[in-house]
Amino acid sequence: MGVRRFDEITRDLDPPFAVVDLDAFDHNAADLARRAAGRPIRVATKSVRCRDLLHRVLRTTGFAGLMCYSLAEALWLHREGLSDDILVAYPTADRAALRELAADPAAAAAIALMVDSVEHLDLVDAAVGTDRPDIRLCLEIDAAWRPLPGLHIGTRRSPVHTVAQARQLTEAVLRRNGFHLAGLMAYEGQIAGVGDAPTGQRLKSAAVRWMQRRSAAELADRRAAVVHAVRALAPVEFVNGGGTGSLERTAAEPAVTEVAAGSGLIGPTLFDGYRAFRPQPAVFFALPVVHRPARRIATLFGGGYLASGPVGADRVPAPFRPAGLRLIAMEGAGEVQTPVVGDEARRLRLGDRVWFRHAKAGELAERFADYHLVTGDRLAATVPTYRGEGRSFG
Repeated sequence: MGVRRFDEITRDLDPPFAVVDLDAFDHNAADLARRAAGRPIRVATKSVRCRDLLHRVLRTTGFAGLMCYSLAEALWLHREGLSDDILVAYPTADRAALRELAADPAAAAAIALMVDSVEHLDLVDAAVGTDRPDIRLCLEIDAAWRPLPGLHIGTRRSPVHTVAQARQLTEAVLRRNGFHLAGLMAYEGQIAGVGDAPTGQRLKSAAVRWMQRRSAAELADRRAAVVHAVRALAPVEFVNGGGTGSLERTAAEPAVTEVAAGSGLIGPTLFDGYRAFRPQPAVFFALPVVHRPARRIATLFGGGYLASGPVGADRVPAPFRPAGLRLIAMEGAGEVQTPVVGDEARRLRLGDRVWFRHAKAGELAERFADYHLVTGDRLAATVPTYRGEGRSFG
């Protein structure tokens, strides 16, 4: 990526600001479709958080439907006409949004809610009553690997792990009025979200690959058995699985009808450590130099855009250009200032820009009201992020 090209294209903009390289974004979308090998990809909106980019990827061959992280978000995107096929990936306790869903037959027909217990059904009934259009549901199956009693490898999500538990919950849904079982989902975070080739960590890489092989084999068998058992009771429309890091594996499972992805469109630093694929970095942010406290230090304005998840160096934004810059361990990326050091820091002057990549795909959109879209050698458009549209969904 030629940052000099970006500097020229955005010369009239004052940093901090964020840029999307549309050529890289489109390349990543095409590569995700290639990896999915014909399985439809449901776009994970949390990794994008910009309506214009969501529109763009939904127009790409191989992508169909949205996976939202909030019911309020799903209702908004449906009203805005993005999709009539929306899965809310996390159970909701938003009573106002549930009432809005129940009052809108078109939205109720387009949106499926995630559940993993009878308590979720009780919560919906308590919020909206039982005299309503059917609420579409998706059962979440725990995709974690449990090789030994008490050992849980994967995200802490659904309590439904076994075939018997899935059958029991399906029967409970079918006994209740006002619900329609539309699908199943199992997200294998220990495969899709864990890089198997972290730089300079050969032993960890080998251990992760061993874990992922074993976990994927176990999950494929268990997922197929769950799908078979549930479909014996209800003809579910879709079975969703996977994520950017596991598209090939998950798409190859006969029981899966669609996969999900989002981070692979953006190519943040957390997705640099995979062997099978390497998304092109598509989103960057620029910070201005505002202090020169020492000859080898340049201090930048803002920059503390840390990613969620376990605390660690991999969650910190990474200086990208000029090459060779690094953060100071004692300060890191700060709320109002970010010092950088390195040979190139000596040549930086007040007002110069330093370009960064962030660690987690969609979270940068919570920091900037706009994304500046660049293609070729021109600024194609400036579009709002969710934040820029006054939307925040947690």
